[in-house]
Amino acid sequence: MTVIETAPMTLAEVAPESVLLAGAGRAILLQLAHPSVGYGVARHSSFAVDPLKRFHGTLAYIYALSNGTPGQRKTVQRQVQRAHLPVKATASGQVPAYNAADPELQLWVAATLYESACQTYDAVFPALTASDAESVYQSYAVLGTALGMPAGLWPKTRADFTVYWEQQLGRLQVDDTVRAAAAELLAATNAPWWVKAAMPLARFLTAGMLPPPVRQMYALPWSLRSDKLLQLLFSAAAKLVPLTPKKMRRAPMYFYLKRIPG
Repeated sequence: MTVIETAPMTLAEVAPESVLLAGAGRAILLQLAHPSVGYGVARHSSFAVDPLKRFHGTLAYIYALSNGTPGQRKTVQRQVQRAHLPVKATASGQVPAYNAADPELQLWVAATLYESACQTYDAVFPALTASDAESVYQSYAVLGTALGMPAGLWPKTRADFTVYWEQQLGRLQVDDTVRAAAAELLAATNAPWWVKAAMPLARFLTAGMLPPPVRQMYALPWSLRSDKLLQLLFSAAAKLVPLTPKKMRRAPMYFYLKRIPG
């Protein structure tokens, strides 16, 4: 009997799953909880004017790097690097120094995207094999290296990543400035009507999926009843999502890739 070996899974297979969008708010609030990232975003982004800009930019970046053409990958790299150019400042008073070109900050942003994707994927799909999980992890490094982060900065293994993640969680801080930026994002006041209609669910998922200490930093309400409801939602998703045709599950990726030059 011939045994057919399949290639390990990578970012290209995981990133297109639209259910990962459930963890998008979680990833962004984790990013903001790093003081240097939080102040960089608070001072150079306006969630009040355009609450979806960072969201759209992040999705386009992930989809292009994971499944786009070489031209599309170059396009999103240039767009993100251009947007990051003015995002820098020296420390002043209570304001920490920040620079969007800092490899350590690029690592943190990529780490939040990977870890949030894992949390969501694992809640909905069958557990990956150890080799697939490691392969997916290694391929996620491109979210940082595409912006100039040295490849060696990405923790060598998933076990190393866990150590890095726990260390970083212990260093997160949220003050009134960052809390206000997060509130603007979750309010989505100037978003289209269909986004506003989805925001109660988005706020619920964001609060529920955050690590409890970070949720408390943002003063997001939560209860045991909320926790049970979140578990019910993911239990239902675990039954329904895998039965949905892959083309439908990947619809957001196709939408974004059609709009990226290259």
